[in-house]
Amino acid sequence: MSVATTPIDDPIVAEAQEYAQKLLLLSEGSVNKHFDPYEDIDWENPDFDANTKPERWILPESADPLGRHPWYRALTDEQKIAIGKYRQANVAKVGLQFESILISGMVQHTFSLPNGDPEFRYCTHEMAEELNHTLMFQEMVNRIGMDVPGMGPLVRQLRHFGVPVAVMFPNLFFMAVLAGEEPIDHIQKQILRSGEDVHPIMRGVMAIHVAEEARHISFAHEFLKQHVPEQGAPQRFVLSIAMPIVMWILGRSIATPPKAFFREFDIPEKVRKELFYGSKDAKQVFADYFVDVRALAKEIGLMNPVSKAVWKLLRIDGPTSRYRSEPLRGSKVA
Repeated sequence: MSVATTPIDDPIVAEAQEYAQKLLLLSEGSVNKHFDPYEDIDWENPDFDANTKPERWILPESADPLGRHPWYRALTDEQKIAIGKYRQANVAKVGLQFESILISGMVQHTFSLPNGDPEFRYCTHEMAEELNHTLMFQEMVNRIGMDVPGMGPLVRQLRHFGVPVAVMFPNLFFMAVLAGEEPIDHIQKQILRSGEDVHPIMRGVMAIHVAEEARHISFAHEFLKQHVPEQGAPQRFVLSIAMPIVMWILGRSIATPPKAFFREFDIPEKVRKELFYGSKDAKQVFADYFVDVRALAKEIGLMNPVSKAVWKLLRIDGPTSRYRSEPLRGSKVA
């Protein structure tokens, strides 16, 4: 009786081996280059005091839509500093809350993985790094001294969906991961690349987060490249429609300050609408957060006439990047 064997050149086996190798490289990256927020950030350095050279909290014009708005530029330096502190503290709090949701879902994802699955090791490394990020973000909030809420009260309820979505719809879960990670990564890279004199607390936190988040975003991309094509045509069609909707909902929740922020500083309603998605510039900034995600959707077959219409309807369509994290240099050919 002959025993059936899988040919070495079986494309499914080859893809699985290639995927495992990529995850091994990411896992080794976590071992060889990782950070501890209490060792790698000099919190007790006098220059790191939130009130040392407080003008460094003034929002950068080149990387923040509020920082370049005429209403903000017309304020006194004292007012600009107070708003800048609140905004940066709240961004950190939102990042903390989002990563807490990510961790809870990823714990459940790994719970049922079979022995030998390479996703287990990588995901566990990532969760350890994300836990350090939550410590780092909360320390930043505490040092700034602003009692910020982070996500708005309605959006905060999304935390209840992280676990069930991760268990039942892992592809959708990792799309949601990208919807949160890509905007934060995009914003922080813009600030770091701008060369603006930002406060060292903020620069230190962002430098660590960007460095490790590169692996986390890479994994989410690789996960979807591996698992979305495994789905049947109906499931892929649903995912193609879900992808832009998830990006829009979570992207807005990440990038938009809560209403409490606008009330705290008496920011006019007209300014609020212009800043976040009302003006042509604001819409373009938001759409640019997803240039890499659109490239991914195209690569894994989730760009079809219907899904393209959804991307366009939500005003987050546009060109795709040639490679991940490509700096925006004007228009590109999709």
